Amino acid sequence: MGALVWLNDRSISQRKACPITPTDSRTRILDAARKLFYEQGYHATGVATILREADVNSGTMYHFFPSKEALLVGVLEWYGDNLWPEVLTPAEGHAADPVERVFALLGLYRLGMEMTGCTMGCPIGNLALELSDNHPAVRELIDLNFRNWIAGVRGWLEAAGDRLPRGTDLDALAGFVLTVMEGGIMRTRAAGGLAPFDESVAQLRAYFDLLEQAASAAKGSPR
Repeated sequence: MGALVWLNDRSISQRKACPITPTDSRTRILDAARKLFYEQGYHATGVATILREADVNSGTMYHFFPSKEALLVGVLEWYGDNLWPEVLTPAEGHAADPVERVFALLGLYRLGMEMTGCTMGCPIGNLALELSDNHPAVRELIDLNFRNWIAGVRGWLEAAGDRLPRGTDLDALAGFVLTVMEGGIMRTRAAGGLAPFDESVAQLRAYFDLLEQAASAAKGSPR
Protein backbone atom coordinates (compact mmCIF):
# COMPACT_ATOMS: atom_id res chain seq x y z
CA MET A 1 0.00 0.00 0.00
CA GLY A 2 2.91 2.34 0.16
CA ALA A 3 5.26 4.00 -2.25
CA LEU A 4 8.14 1.72 -1.24
CA VAL A 5 6.03 -1.36 -1.99
CA TRP A 6 5.21 0.03 -5.45
CA LEU A 7 8.84 0.71 -6.27
CA ASN A 8 9.95 -2.69 -4.95
CA ASP A 9 7.28 -4.42 -7.02
CA ARG A 10 8.56 -2.76 -10.19
CA SER A 11 11.95 -4.40 -9.71
CA ILE A 12 10.73 -7.97 -9.25
CA SER A 13 10.92 -8.84 -12.94
CA GLN A 14 14.58 -7.77 -13.01
CA ARG A 15 15.71 -10.43 -10.51
CA LYS A 16 18.10 -13.10 -11.78
CA ALA A 17 16.90 -16.68 -12.00
CA CYS A 18 18.23 -18.92 -9.24
CA PRO A 19 17.72 -22.52 -8.05
CA ILE A 20 14.18 -22.83 -6.67
CA THR A 21 13.36 -24.42 -3.34
CA PRO A 22 9.72 -25.00 -2.28
CA THR A 23 9.82 -21.93 -0.03
CA ASP A 24 11.38 -19.81 -2.78
CA SER A 25 8.74 -21.00 -5.24
CA ARG A 26 5.87 -19.74 -3.11
CA THR A 27 7.61 -16.41 -2.54
CA ARG A 28 8.35 -15.96 -6.22
CA ILE A 29 4.77 -16.77 -7.17
CA LEU A 30 3.50 -14.19 -4.69
CA ASP A 31 6.04 -11.62 -5.84
CA ALA A 32 5.16 -12.13 -9.50
CA ALA A 33 1.41 -12.03 -8.87
CA ARG A 34 1.70 -8.92 -6.72
CA LYS A 35 3.68 -7.12 -9.42
CA LEU A 36 1.39 -8.20 -12.25
CA PHE A 37 -1.87 -7.50 -10.42
CA TYR A 38 -0.51 -4.03 -9.70
CA GLU A 39 0.73 -3.28 -13.20
CA GLN A 40 -2.04 -4.97 -15.23
CA GLY A 41 -4.96 -5.55 -12.88
CA TYR A 42 -6.29 -8.86 -11.57
CA HIS A 43 -8.58 -9.80 -14.45
CA ALA A 44 -6.08 -8.84 -17.16
CA THR A 45 -3.36 -11.03 -15.65
CA GLY A 46 -3.34 -14.61 -16.91
CA VAL A 47 -2.03 -17.53 -14.91
CA ALA A 48 0.45 -18.31 -17.71
CA THR A 49 1.99 -14.86 -17.29
CA ILE A 50 2.35 -15.38 -13.55
CA LEU A 51 4.03 -18.74 -14.14
CA ARG A 52 6.44 -17.19 -16.62
CA GLU A 53 7.33 -14.29 -14.33
CA ALA A 54 7.80 -16.60 -11.33
CA ASP A 55 9.70 -19.20 -13.39
CA VAL A 56 7.60 -22.09 -12.05
CA ASN A 57 5.26 -24.63 -13.60
CA SER A 58 1.52 -24.88 -13.06
CA GLY A 59 1.82 -27.84 -10.71
CA THR A 60 4.04 -25.84 -8.39
CA MET A 61 1.65 -22.91 -8.35
CA TYR A 62 -1.44 -25.01 -7.72
CA HIS A 63 0.40 -26.84 -4.93
CA PHE A 64 0.54 -23.57 -3.01
CA PHE A 65 -2.53 -21.81 -4.43
CA PRO A 66 -5.39 -23.97 -5.70
CA SER A 67 -6.86 -21.13 -7.78
CA LYS A 68 -6.07 -17.69 -9.08
CA GLU A 69 -8.39 -16.18 -6.46
CA ALA A 70 -6.53 -18.09 -3.72
CA LEU A 71 -3.35 -16.48 -5.05
CA LEU A 72 -5.04 -13.07 -4.85
CA VAL A 73 -5.91 -13.81 -1.22
CA GLY A 74 -2.24 -14.64 -0.63
CA VAL A 75 -1.20 -11.33 -2.18
CA LEU A 76 -3.61 -9.38 0.02
CA GLU A 77 -2.38 -11.24 3.08
CA TRP A 78 1.18 -10.31 2.07
CA TYR A 79 0.20 -6.65 1.97
CA GLY A 80 -1.34 -6.95 5.41
CA ASP A 81 1.69 -8.70 6.87
CA ASN A 82 4.08 -6.12 5.38
CA LEU A 83 2.17 -2.93 6.16
CA TRP A 84 4.56 -1.90 8.92
CA PRO A 85 7.95 -2.85 7.45
CA GLU A 86 7.14 -1.66 3.93
CA VAL A 87 4.89 1.37 4.55
CA LEU A 88 4.59 2.73 8.08
CA THR A 89 8.09 2.15 9.44
CA PRO A 90 9.71 4.04 6.52
CA ALA A 91 7.43 7.00 7.29
CA GLU A 92 8.49 6.86 10.93
CA GLY A 93 12.09 6.95 9.75
CA HIS A 94 11.42 10.24 8.00
CA ALA A 95 9.85 12.03 10.97
CA ALA A 96 10.03 11.66 14.74
CA ASP A 97 7.05 13.94 15.38
CA PRO A 98 3.80 11.92 15.33
CA VAL A 99 1.81 14.44 13.29
CA GLU A 100 4.66 14.91 10.84
CA ARG A 101 4.71 11.14 10.34
CA VAL A 102 1.29 11.46 8.74
CA PHE A 103 2.67 13.88 6.19
CA ALA A 104 5.86 11.87 5.73
CA LEU A 105 3.65 8.90 4.83
CA LEU A 106 1.74 10.98 2.30
CA GLY A 107 5.07 12.21 0.96
CA LEU A 108 6.10 8.61 0.25
CA TYR A 109 2.90 8.06 -1.71
CA ARG A 110 3.64 11.24 -3.63
CA LEU A 111 7.12 9.94 -4.41
CA GLY A 112 5.62 6.72 -5.72
CA MET A 113 3.27 8.66 -7.99
CA GLU A 114 6.08 10.88 -9.21
CA MET A 115 8.38 7.96 -10.02
CA THR A 116 5.65 6.08 -11.90
CA GLY A 117 4.55 9.11 -13.91
CA CYS A 118 1.22 9.36 -12.07
CA THR A 119 0.05 6.17 -13.79
CA MET A 120 0.03 3.30 -11.28
CA GLY A 121 -1.98 4.27 -8.23
CA CYS A 122 -2.21 2.48 -4.88
CA PRO A 123 -2.14 -1.34 -5.18
CA ILE A 124 -4.91 -1.85 -2.61
CA GLY A 125 -6.98 1.02 -3.98
CA ASN A 126 -6.70 -0.42 -7.48
CA LEU A 127 -7.88 -3.83 -6.32
CA ALA A 128 -10.73 -2.25 -4.35
CA LEU A 129 -12.03 -0.53 -7.48
CA GLU A 130 -11.66 -3.64 -9.64
CA LEU A 131 -12.86 -6.40 -7.34
CA SER A 132 -14.92 -5.22 -4.37
CA ASP A 133 -18.32 -5.53 -6.05
CA ASN A 134 -17.98 -9.16 -7.19
CA HIS A 135 -15.59 -10.84 -4.75
CA PRO A 136 -17.01 -10.63 -1.19
CA ALA A 137 -14.19 -12.60 0.47
CA VAL A 138 -11.58 -10.50 -1.30
CA ARG A 139 -13.45 -7.32 -0.41
CA GLU A 140 -13.15 -8.20 3.27
CA LEU A 141 -9.37 -8.56 2.96
CA ILE A 142 -9.10 -5.29 1.06
CA ASP A 143 -11.12 -3.58 3.78
CA LEU A 144 -8.91 -5.18 6.44
CA ASN A 145 -5.84 -3.72 4.74
CA PHE A 146 -7.45 -0.29 4.83
CA ARG A 147 -8.46 -0.70 8.48
CA ASN A 148 -4.95 -1.75 9.46
CA TRP A 149 -3.55 1.31 7.67
CA ILE A 150 -6.01 3.51 9.56
CA ALA A 151 -5.04 1.85 12.86
CA GLY A 152 -1.37 2.63 12.21
CA VAL A 153 -2.08 6.29 11.52
CA ARG A 154 -4.40 6.41 14.52
CA GLY A 155 -1.50 5.31 16.72
CA TRP A 156 0.50 8.33 15.56
CA LEU A 157 -2.43 10.64 16.24
CA GLU A 158 -2.85 9.17 19.70
CA ALA A 159 0.84 9.83 20.36
CA ALA A 160 0.21 13.51 19.53
CA GLY A 161 -1.69 13.70 22.83
CA ASP A 162 -3.08 17.10 23.78
CA ARG A 163 -1.89 18.71 20.57
CA LEU A 164 -5.28 17.66 19.20
CA PRO A 165 -8.54 18.85 20.79
CA ARG A 166 -9.97 16.74 23.57
CA GLY A 167 -12.66 14.43 22.20
CA THR A 168 -11.23 14.28 18.68
CA ASP A 169 -12.41 11.08 17.00
CA LEU A 170 -8.99 9.68 16.15
CA ASP A 171 -10.37 6.73 14.20
CA ALA A 172 -12.39 9.05 11.98
CA LEU A 173 -9.47 11.43 11.58
CA ALA A 174 -7.13 8.60 10.55
CA GLY A 175 -9.79 7.39 8.11
CA PHE A 176 -9.99 10.91 6.70
CA VAL A 177 -6.22 10.82 6.08
CA LEU A 178 -6.71 7.60 4.10
CA THR A 179 -9.53 9.18 2.10
CA VAL A 180 -7.36 12.19 1.27
CA MET A 181 -4.55 9.90 0.13
CA GLU A 182 -6.69 7.60 -2.02
CA GLY A 183 -8.76 10.44 -3.47
CA GLY A 184 -5.67 12.51 -4.18
CA ILE A 185 -4.04 9.59 -5.99
CA MET A 186 -7.15 8.92 -8.08
CA ARG A 187 -7.40 12.57 -9.13
CA THR A 188 -3.67 12.71 -9.84
CA ARG A 189 -3.95 9.73 -12.16
CA ALA A 190 -6.86 11.37 -13.96
CA ALA A 191 -5.01 14.68 -14.29
CA GLY A 192 -1.68 13.11 -15.20
CA GLY A 193 0.10 15.38 -12.73
CA LEU A 194 0.73 15.84 -9.03
CA ALA A 195 -1.23 19.08 -8.50
CA PRO A 196 -4.47 17.43 -7.24
CA PHE A 197 -2.53 15.32 -4.71
CA ASP A 198 -0.58 18.35 -3.50
CA GLU A 199 -3.77 20.40 -3.17
CA SER A 200 -5.45 17.64 -1.16
CA VAL A 201 -2.48 17.29 1.20
CA ALA A 202 -2.29 21.07 1.62
CA GLN A 203 -5.93 21.16 2.71
CA LEU A 204 -5.29 18.32 5.15
CA ARG A 205 -2.31 20.23 6.54
CA ALA A 206 -4.48 23.32 7.01
CA TYR A 207 -7.06 21.22 8.86
CA PHE A 208 -4.42 19.79 11.20
CA ASP A 209 -3.16 23.32 11.83
CA LEU A 210 -6.68 24.36 12.84
CA LEU A 211 -7.00 21.36 15.14
CA GLU A 212 -3.71 22.18 16.84
CA GLN A 213 -4.70 25.84 17.18
CA ALA A 214 -8.00 24.83 18.76
CA ALA A 215 -6.25 22.51 21.20
CA SER A 216 -3.75 25.21 22.14
CA ALA A 217 -6.53 27.76 22.67
CA ALA A 218 -8.47 25.33 24.85
CA LYS A 219 -5.43 24.88 27.09
CA GLY A 220 -5.30 28.60 27.72
CA SER A 221 -9.03 29.00 28.39
CA PRO A 222 -10.22 29.39 31.99
CA ARG A 223 -11.90 26.28 33.33
